[in-house]
Formats: sequence, C-alpha cells, structure tokens
Amino acid sequence: MVDSRESGGGDLIRRRRECNRCRRRFTTYERIDEIPYMVVKKDGRRERFDRQKVLQGLLKACEKRPVPTVKLEALVDEVERYVLESPNRERTTNEIGALLMSHLKKLDKVAYVRFASVYLDFKDVREFMGELKGLLRERTRKEK
Repeated sequence: MVDSRESGGGDLIRRRRECNRCRRRFTTYERIDEIPYMVVKKDGRRERFDRQKVLQGLLKACEKRPVPTVKLEALVDEVERYVLESPNRERTTNEIGALLMSHLKKLDKVAYVRFASVYLDFKDVREFMGELKGLLRERTRKEK
C-alpha cells in the first residue's frame, strides 16, 4: 500500500496501491461495514439497499438515449443520500422510485417512460397511454 486516507465524511477510506507485478498504481475505496440500510419492497420484503442495482435500472431506462452517465451517477448518489438519511435505516421502493422518476422526467422523457413502465407496473396499454398523455399535456402547457 502506498497511501491511505479518509474521505467522504470519515465513512470511506481511499487507498493508493501498487501492483507488485507491473508496478502500476491504482486506487481502491473501502466503506466501513455497519448495519445495512434496507429497502422495503412492494410485497413487504426487505433487502439491502444496492446502489449498483439502482444504477443498472437507470442505465437500462436510458439505453441509447443522450443521457450522460455522470448525471445518472449523480442521481444514484442522491438516492443513496436519501436512503442514508432515513431515520429508521429503511425506505420503500415507492419513495425511491418516485424520487428517481421525478429526476428522469426532467432529464429525458423517453427514459422516464421506460422507467415508469417497469416501476409503475402498467397493467395494460390504457394505463401506459394515460401516462404518455400526461406527459404530452405538460409539454403543451410549457410551450404556451
């Protein structure tokens, strides 16, 4: 190990390391393991908050769209902060999904609709069309 520092308010350790074979340097980040933050699913099950799972969902919704990955990572950071600020160490998927959808709606309407179609679990085309019509009404109001 070459260097070690605390960052991120003391809950993250940044380590500079060097490969023994090639002598290249690289950075690793370690988080202190503590009581996990949980997500309460729609059916009542609880699972650990997984920022990678959130990012994967956003990447899927934004596939082939002009949304910079940096913005998606910033959104995941915001969601993670939201979960970490929970007084009882858990948030519902409804709360997290609503936060994500409000930001996606501003970033990219197509990505928003893709995400909403999974998150809101549309039962039929009518529900899906209702959401699209709402977007069109908003767009029309903004253009006036």
